[in-house]
Amino acid sequence: MIVVTGGAGFIGSNIVAGLEKRGYKDIVVADRLGRGDKWKNIAKRELAAIVPPEETFYFLRRYEKEIGCVVHMGAVSSTTETDCDLIVAANFGLSWALWEYCRDHGKRFIYASSAATYGSGEHGFEDREDLAYLNALRPLNPYGWSKALFDRKIAREVAEKRGVPPQYAGLKFFNVYGPNEFHKGDQKSVVAHIFPHIKAEGEARLFRSYNPAYGDGGQMRDFVWVGDCVGVVLWLLDNPNVSGLFNVGSGLPRSFYDLAKAVFVSLELVPRIAYKDMPDELKDKYQYYTRADVGKLRAAGFTYETTSLEDGIAEYVNGFLNREDMYA
Repeated sequence: MIVVTGGAGFIGSNIVAGLEKRGYKDIVVADRLGRGDKWKNIAKRELAAIVPPEETFYFLRRYEKEIGCVVHMGAVSSTTETDCDLIVAANFGLSWALWEYCRDHGKRFIYASSAATYGSGEHGFEDREDLAYLNALRPLNPYGWSKALFDRKIAREVAEKRGVPPQYAGLKFFNVYGPNEFHKGDQKSVVAHIFPHIKAEGEARLFRSYNPAYGDGGQMRDFVWVGDCVGVVLWLLDNPNVSGLFNVGSGLPRSFYDLAKAVFVSLELVPRIAYKDMPDELKDKYQYYTRADVGKLRAAGFTYETTSLEDGIAEYVNGFLNREDMYA
């Protein structure tokens, strides 16, 4: 049995779909569905159970003998959330409690970290686990800080040999895009934001740059297709001897202009791009450049090729966004 926290969310629901496709039978989603369309993210799946978050540990204790792995994707993932108590409780407190459960009961543990831990990137984007490096990182928002706080906690546990789960892996996801992100509102990927405008109006609107090193639309991010993220999780499940903190990205930064152009090309339209002001609250918290150093993951044995930006967007647009049924 595999328990996926946040299993009805964006990356979580894609992991659930990947597990089902791989042939896993007993898949449990721990998540809250709410009143919107989030349920559609898992509507096609055959699940062993759907567990409300507040009942997660009751479920873990009751089915302890059957559970093999906890894939922890549940989090307050909004980079603009300002309730720090809520963020810490969800992203640090819950994560630590799950770590303790997996450590004490011999269960494998895979959890979501984030590229937001790197802040503006002044110390690079290396998935190192030494405390000196992790402590030097300066995230730009509470979400990134909460993820960095947990990475540091785990690094200290490992360094001081306090005991670990039989397998543990923290995944620093970069800019993920793909189906089942529609419930995320303003936190959706840029692809999902601009697609309806391009289709309806033939124009995309991107943020202006406020950094002289980058022109409008020239801001660079490591965009990664969600299917590649799922591939890393499945590979880890196939390789229980691999543990550590790993970047999950393409390793190739691309501009927002490139991203927008790829959406136009997928729709067989001529690119027409305008620029809009960035909200004031984002201007001093904005990452202008990210690039996943994926050498550590490769060295651990992960050899799969990542999906190019153009191929990923074409699959997203033609396989999901431009269809009546947009869900994976």
